Amino acid sequence: MPPRRMASHLGAMVAMVRHRGPDGERTWTDGEVGLGHARLAVIDPSPEAAQPMSDAEGRVWVVHNGEIYNFMALREELAAAGHRFRTRSDTEVIVAGYEAWGEAVVERLRGMFAFALWDGHNRRLLLARDRLGQKPLYYRHDGGSVIFGSEIKAILAWPGVAREADLGAVHRYLSLGYVPGPGSAFRGIARLEPAQTMVVGPGGAVRRRRYWQAPAPEAARPQPRAALREGLLARLDEAVRLRLIADVPLGAFLSGGVDSASVVAAMAAAGPVASFTVGFAEAGFDERPYARAVAAHLGTRHHEEMVSPDALAVLPRLVWHFDQPFADSSAVATWYVAEMTRRHVTVALSGDGGDEAFLGYPRYAGCRLGRWLDRLPRPLRRALAARARASGLAASDRRGLRYLGRFLADADRAPAERYARWVSFFTEADQAALYGEALRPHLAAPGTASLTRWLEGGPVGEGRAAWADLHTYLPDDLLVKVDIAAMAHGLEVRAPFLDHELLVFALSIPGHQRMRIGETKALLKEVAARRLPKKAIYRRKQGFNVPIERWLRGPLGDLARDTLTGERARARGLFRPSVVRALIDDHLAGRRRNHDRIWALLMLELWFATWIDPPAPPTAPVAP
Repeated sequence: MPPRRMASHLGAMVAMVRHRGPDGERTWTDGEVGLGHARLAVIDPSPEAAQPMSDAEGRVWVVHNGEIYNFMALREELAAAGHRFRTRSDTEVIVAGYEAWGEAVVERLRGMFAFALWDGHNRRLLLARDRLGQKPLYYRHDGGSVIFGSEIKAILAWPGVAREADLGAVHRYLSLGYVPGPGSAFRGIARLEPAQTMVVGPGGAVRRRRYWQAPAPEAARPQPRAALREGLLARLDEAVRLRLIADVPLGAFLSGGVDSASVVAAMAAAGPVASFTVGFAEAGFDERPYARAVAAHLGTRHHEEMVSPDALAVLPRLVWHFDQPFADSSAVATWYVAEMTRRHVTVALSGDGGDEAFLGYPRYAGCRLGRWLDRLPRPLRRALAARARASGLAASDRRGLRYLGRFLADADRAPAERYARWVSFFTEADQAALYGEALRPHLAAPGTASLTRWLEGGPVGEGRAAWADLHTYLPDDLLVKVDIAAMAHGLEVRAPFLDHELLVFALSIPGHQRMRIGETKALLKEVAARRLPKKAIYRRKQGFNVPIERWLRGPLGDLARDTLTGERARARGLFRPSVVRALIDDHLAGRRRNHDRIWALLMLELWFATWIDPPAPPTAPVAP
């Protein structure tokens, strides 16, 4: 391919993701090889630190997304070994580290990263992704070439890349509410998995390697409570301190929950903090008063905004930025808090990962109770399940009764299947009733298999459930949500709880020491109580939820009905129209709480309309 043509194609790819890096764009080509980068200048904003970056001889070239938090320590080590640095950038440490340690450089990096490194001497490409999957990396490998990018839309900008939906991925999406890796919703486009490297050698030969694995829960051992508290506090403070390194303004998301409040408290101990919160007018969905109280206690410069139903005008932009169908409605709230935060700072710390590391989800308590339930005779469990299903408790408007109903309704199922059903949008029975001719062939493959394979390696207690979530829900839902919503505004988000050394410490603690029956995150709360008011810590978990249930019975109802029952949706043949209408009618009439399912279907149809139907990759919708 002529150099000018290669540069043009790379420029088109970079243009599709320039929102991720609004501070500069650059490409580099060498024959049939090329790299492109859109820069968000966070550490060393000088022109010399721009990417693609090379070594002094131009033999090794790299493009890097993310931050290497231990880059200064690595820089000192490499400098002592004779390497000379030209910049203060963390990216240059990747180049020098590769020259010193080869592919094993990834094992020395402490941070969030996805990078592509071209080794011109050996004519090979190294792709790598961080341990927990905080930064994305998608690719298309057709045997002879590899095209990659931080977002799928960059790959779609390359000439000749088809935009065909993978209906198997759609089936998995309808089970879990997100498209699980390593595939994508586009046929032929995959993602590199967390803690994985991929080397592409001459002729397109590919070798993949997993370079890190989170310790399994069965390896955890009880430890003295006082030692756990001291160890957690020290490691959290260190993780926060490493994430305060930046040459740009920095702040924090503050929801009022214990995770983000603990991070902000550690930040406040090091200096002034800017904190950011969004909330909703609907009762039960507004954490602003809690966040405000924490901010006042810690003395932060606090900013807050209210999100109204008018916010749903942002849906076309969300669908465009996410590239794939994505049913986590909290993406709306994350979008708005990121937009507000970026008006003040370039980097924000978050509490992401705290629930998985320290057992914060109510379903983990259900797993512990499930171990007692499984000791009952199977006929008794079948009777309890039948009674619960007939009672309708699982559809109750009262949260506690709803959890109890869901717990008992699955009493007769195997633990892994039970947990998978708790987190499913559409169960296998739901799918059998819903699917039209186009999707019915996929019913034979369990849509939750990506989750259950992590559950089946041991007893499904709270520790294994959280460990499975670390490999599935966290990288494929939560971290996708935060990365896309934040980078759409050119905001970098750093998560101290996802520091892999802190996480290894957390996973070394048995589940019963991280949580108690009736109290999730017990250990983390004990540590947080040293710096935060108890009333901010010991309250019911609320989560970063959006009042979609109410909005679907109000301003969003007509949009959902028109979109999901319209001619274009029916023509796809994905779903039985009568079942879709019943889902909507039952929800609007208050007979059933179908908001999560309706939202999942709505986001899927909008994805088809945005990415599959048009003849060319669409440009980003203009902000209202």
